[in-house]
Amino acid sequence: MSLERIFGGNPAGVIIRLIVLSIIVGIVLSALGIRLDNIFYRLNILARRIYDMGFDAVEWAFGYFLIGAVIVVPIWLLTRLIGGRRSGSGPPDQK
Repeated sequence: MSLERIFGGNPAGVIIRLIVLSIIVGIVLSALGIRLDNIFYRLNILARRIYDMGFDAVEWAFGYFLIGAVIVVPIWLLTRLIGGRRSGSGPPDQK
């Protein structure tokens, strides 16, 4: 696999364009008052909120799972026990 295929063109040209574009975006963000430490702080807050939301969602789902399992598991167990007795008492298959 060639470098041109990986970069999508001449590697030197792509790198120069990325550098220039990064400088321009950096100037715009600086003019808007967005600094590097502010970006990392906000990303940290975002990651913590997603983490907290994820575990809250798991806790929420687990609560409903337990409530449903109190009804579903005994019914399933009874049907398995009754179904096992029925299939065991029938005539054997003959081929």
